[in-house]
Amino acid sequence: MEINEIKNVILNIQDIMELIPHRAPFILIDKVTLVSSIEAIGIKNVTINESFFPGHFPGNPIVPGVIILESIAQVAGILTSYYIKNNSHDLEDDKYDVYFTSVECANFRIPVIPGDRMAIEVKILATRGVLRKFVSCVKVEEKIVANAKFTAAMIKRQRVI
Repeated sequence: MEINEIKNVILNIQDIMELIPHRAPFILIDKVTLVSSIEAIGIKNVTINESFFPGHFPGNPIVPGVIILESIAQVAGILTSYYIKNNSHDLEDDKYDVYFTSVECANFRIPVIPGDRMAIEVKILATRGVLRKFVSCVKVEEKIVANAKFTAAMIKRQRVI
């Protein structure tokens, strides 16, 4: 696969759960609408049934910034794991998890509320060993609601007993 080749791949929730370890209630990405070797777009449909809304904030439900950041991280994990799975000549054919190592900047511009559909765009800026530097942009109806620049490490998944 060429570095900029865009794949018209749609990943459903089953595909996503094969790529990242998250499970309910903390798997936040509903589907992925685009995957290439350097970018992915994940979709999060925000519903009033989210577990954090009763406390954030009563009568004025807003998605917490940390949940938006976690959604971004999950798309980065999906992107990285998808690439490893389909390019096993680069890395051992093992499962890897992606862990935040730093968040250089994060901006939250417009509150995300129930009924919104977040399109989470994540791109790899640089790779060095197990580290990946990413940039992300979260949109609702083509309006930028958040963005972040962060670094994550690929760590080989330990077998759980």
